[in-house]
Amino acid sequence: MESQVRGGTRWKRFAVVMVPSVAATAAIGVALAQGALAASFSVSGQSFKVTADRLDGTGFVQYGAIDSGYNLDGSKTAHPVAVSGFKTASLTNMCQSVVTPNIPLLGSVSLTLKAGGNGTPVEAENLYVDVEDLEANAVFHGIDIGVAAGSATKGPGISKGDTANPYGFAQQADSATLTDVKQTAWATTAGTFKLSGLKMSVSKGVKECY
Repeated sequence: MESQVRGGTRWKRFAVVMVPSVAATAAIGVALAQGALAASFSVSGQSFKVTADRLDGTGFVQYGAIDSGYNLDGSKTAHPVAVSGFKTASLTNMCQSVVTPNIPLLGSVSLTLKAGGNGTPVEAENLYVDVEDLEANAVFHGIDIGVAAGSATKGPGISKGDTANPYGFAQQADSATLTDVKQTAWATTAGTFKLSGLKMSVSKGVKECY
């Protein structure tokens, strides 16, 4: 089975990574109500943006969750996210940026990281991304929508450290390909993350990947 999605998918800033139907979006909202909790660490008060020309992933699983963490003033907060897991993933021309605002005498400062160019993509194993917002073109192969999160077998399963309802909504696929990827995320974890051709820069002002 193959399903294709084009353009942006947004739902009150709870963007669902690679969701091929409105029904799936609503079902992940139900998973949030069931008290799923993502990320085994407290997330920072800064989200980050990521772009890639192409992402090829195998063994895909996705479930709705909440990332708990802090605002920059130290107050506690929580963010609704879609946790997407891949057994393996490769990203071509990846860019990651994060902006720290209101630094005395400097204002905003941007950190930008680029990798995976010059024909050698970024490679990851057991990759999990806690995404708030996504735009991409996506194609899935062997997709199952509505599987119980704890019964999903095609992807790496619920991440260790996540507290998620094993009976809540999830979806899985044998493989997925995304192009023209633009996303905002709160956390990324991976068993292995290989950044070929890594370049990092810090600069004044707001300089984001998109």
